[in-house]
Amino acid sequence: MVRGYSLPGVLLGLLLTGMPLVAQQRVSLDWKMHDVGKVRQFVSNIGSLWPTWVLWGSWTGLIYCEFPPNSFEEHVGEGGIWIGAIVGSDTLVSVTTSWNSAVEFYPSAAPWDTIWVVSKNDTVDIPYWPGYVGISDQDFVCRYSDYHVLNIAQHQPLYVDVIQVSYAWSSPPLDEFIVYNFYVIPTRIDLEQVYIAYWLDGNVGYRGQGWDFALDDYSIYFESRHLGVSVDAEGHADGNAFSPIGIRVYPPEGIAEDSLIWTFNWYPGQGMGAPPPQDGLRYQQMSEGIIMQNQTQPIGSQFIVAFGPFNLKVGDTLNFVVGEVLGEGLKGMLANVDRLDWLIGNRFRVPSPPPRPPIRLETRNHEIVLRWDPLPGQVNPETYVDPYRADSVAQPFEGYRVYKSTVSPTGPWTLLAEYDIPDNEFGQNTGLAYEYRDVGLLNNLEYYYSVTAFSKPDTVADFPSQESSINKNVVVAIPGTNPPETVGQVAVVPNPYRGDIAYHAYNPPWERPARTRDRWMEQDRRIQFINLPARCEIRIYTVSGDWVTTIVHEDPHRGYEDWNLTSYVGQAVSSGIYLFTVKDLDTGNVQVGKFVIIK
Repeated sequence: MVRGYSLPGVLLGLLLTGMPLVAQQRVSLDWKMHDVGKVRQFVSNIGSLWPTWVLWGSWTGLIYCEFPPNSFEEHVGEGGIWIGAIVGSDTLVSVTTSWNSAVEFYPSAAPWDTIWVVSKNDTVDIPYWPGYVGISDQDFVCRYSDYHVLNIAQHQPLYVDVIQVSYAWSSPPLDEFIVYNFYVIPTRIDLEQVYIAYWLDGNVGYRGQGWDFALDDYSIYFESRHLGVSVDAEGHADGNAFSPIGIRVYPPEGIAEDSLIWTFNWYPGQGMGAPPPQDGLRYQQMSEGIIMQNQTQPIGSQFIVAFGPFNLKVGDTLNFVVGEVLGEGLKGMLANVDRLDWLIGNRFRVPSPPPRPPIRLETRNHEIVLRWDPLPGQVNPETYVDPYRADSVAQPFEGYRVYKSTVSPTGPWTLLAEYDIPDNEFGQNTGLAYEYRDVGLLNNLEYYYSVTAFSKPDTVADFPSQESSINKNVVVAIPGTNPPETVGQVAVVPNPYRGDIAYHAYNPPWERPARTRDRWMEQDRRIQFINLPARCEIRIYTVSGDWVTTIVHEDPHRGYEDWNLTSYVGQAVSSGIYLFTVKDLDTGNVQVGKFVIIK
C-alpha cells in the first residue's frame, strides 16, 4: 500500500480538536503498511502509528495494527515519540501524536521526503542517508521535523530532525514484532536535559463496530525490561484477544540503563485522565522518574515509557530503539521480547530469506498456470548470498513453495506444493520445479497465489530456515473463457438468486465483504452476467418494464460483469422477476433474458 502526496494547507486537528487550518504550507505526507510478516502495521512520515486527522483522507483501511493476520484484531489507537528539553528558560515538548495535542512533526515539501522502502541488503541513496543498506526484509525510512509547520497552536519547536527507520521480517522467529530505530538531531539550538517518551494508546481486541473493544484494556509495566504493555481484559464486548501489545525501549548504545531516569505513566481514559496539553506539565511527567503501579481497572490502556536526560548540541545524534512486540498471549509476547533482545544484541545480523521468485500467470478455462523460472534480467533466488550465516554456506537457497488462498491476498494460505534441492539433508528432496497447474477451478472467481523461496536452516547458529514473504509475492487469478464474438449465450448466475443462502460462506466465497471488514453486509450481494462480448451494454428492468440500472461492459479479456442488486439510485432491489437486455455495441445485436431474485 503506497500513498504519497503533497498537501497545501495541512489540516491540524480540525476534526478532533477544533484547531484552525494551517496556512498555505506544503508537506510531503506519506504512509505505508508493514506487511511482510505476521504484523500489519501502519507507519507514517509524521511519526504516528495511526493516520491521524492529517492523513485521514488518504487512509482506506480500518485497522492500524492487525495481529494475527486476517484476525481483525486491533492493537493500536495511537503511538509515537515525544521529545522534551530545556531551552534557555523554556521547557518544551514536541510530540508526534498524543491526546490533547496537535500533530507537531511533519516532513518537508521535498518529493523525496516521503517513505523509502528498502529490502534487506539493497543499497539506496536517500538524500539525507546516501548509501543506505537495508537491514530487514522490509525497511521503511523517513524523516520528519517539528519546525516545517510553525503556526500550530501552543507549539514552540525544538528544531529537531527525526530520522525513523522501521524494520519487519517475513519468517519466524522474527515475524511477530516491528522495530523502530530513531535518530534525533538538533538543527539550530543546543538542547539540555532531553527526555524521550514513547506514547501508546493501546486498543486491543476484535475491531467490530464502534470503539467498545478499546474500553476494557489496562496497562502493565516490566521495569527491568523497560517494557510497557497494553492488555485486553477477558470477555466484554470484544471477547478474548489473542495478543497484547508491548513497547520495549532500548536506550542509546553505550549508555548504562541504570544511569538514566525512567518513567512509566499510564492514563485511565474514558474522561478520567489524559496527558496534559501544556509542555511544562508534559515534560514534568516525562522526567519525574516515577514508575506507576500496574493498572488494575480495565477502562482503557494509554501510557508513556520515558527516559533521559541527555544534553545535545547542534549536529549531535541521539539514537535509540523501540520494539513493538506481539505474540500469543502475554507469555508468547514475552518470549518474543527475548528474541528481540537477542536481535538487538546481535546488531540485526541474522540470516535472511532468498529474494522473491518472479511469477508469471496464465489463466485458462477452469485452470491457471504459474511459472517462476527467472527470465533474463530477473533476480534468481537460487544464487543469492547471505553474509550473516554462521555456517558459511555460500548459496543457502533450498527450495520453493506454492500457496493458494480463496479468501484474500493476505490469506489464509494453503500450501499446494513444495520443491527443494534433492539429495541433501534438508526438506523432502523432491527436486526443483518451476511450474504449477491448478485445475478444476470455478470460472470468473478470484483466486490468490504466491510462490516463495526458502533457505537451508543455519545449523551452526541454530537459526531456522528463512522464507520470503508470502503476502508480498501475491498474484490474483481469475480463470475463465475469452469473451464470445457476440451476444446469444449471456446468462445470469445464480438464477434464482436466493437471499436465504449464505453465498459468502462458499469456498471460494461468491460474495466477499470489503477488505476493511470481515462481516458480510447487504451491499456485498452479487449476481453475475456471464458470456458477455467485449463491448456491450446491460440494461435491467422490473417485470413491469421499469428501468432499474445500466451496466456498461468494455473488456476484451473478461466476459462477465457483477451487479450488487442495487438500482441506479443506490437502492437495494426487492424480490421479483427481472428482465435484462444485452446490446453488443460493435454489432448491434441484442439478447433478452430474465432472472429471479428471492430475498
